[in-house]
Amino acid sequence: MDIEEIRKIYKSLEQLVLILMLIALPLFGMVYLYYNSGNLDWELPEIPDFVNGMLAGGGTALLAIQYFLFHKKLKVSFHYEELLKKVKVYSNATKERFFLLFLSSLLATIGLLFFGNPYFVILFAVTLIFFSLAKPTPDRMGRLMKLKKKERDVILAASRPE
Repeated sequence: MDIEEIRKIYKSLEQLVLILMLIALPLFGMVYLYYNSGNLDWELPEIPDFVNGMLAGGGTALLAIQYFLFHKKLKVSFHYEELLKKVKVYSNATKERFFLLFLSSLLATIGLLFFGNPYFVILFAVTLIFFSLAKPTPDRMGRLMKLKKKERDVILAASRPE
């Protein structure tokens, strides 16, 4: 039945989001503490200043790209009648979105580590906001895929533990 397949998809999305956040948060946290301590020295190599701009620009661009790419790919789900197909489109778009967000968080972490630029703290904070706001929930899935009440109920049932 579709509900079991949707449950598997939903659980895998939930796990992916948590794993990526569990990697991104401690990495950035360690670098942030290192940056703020002022008395630690990891003897990092000197990197040319243009890399600072590339990391900042790349991280910022990834935030914009993930947003627009996600919504563009999500529009494909509007063409399907079958709920399972819609959920699969949403799942693939969401996975791609979270990998881009994870990459943005890594760029912010590397940028802060090597350059100490406070912009990377802001970049990471905005990335975390997207992580939080984009996390798949039954309500968010129903709203973004423009599901009918009956389809939303199926998503809600699939999101609950067995």
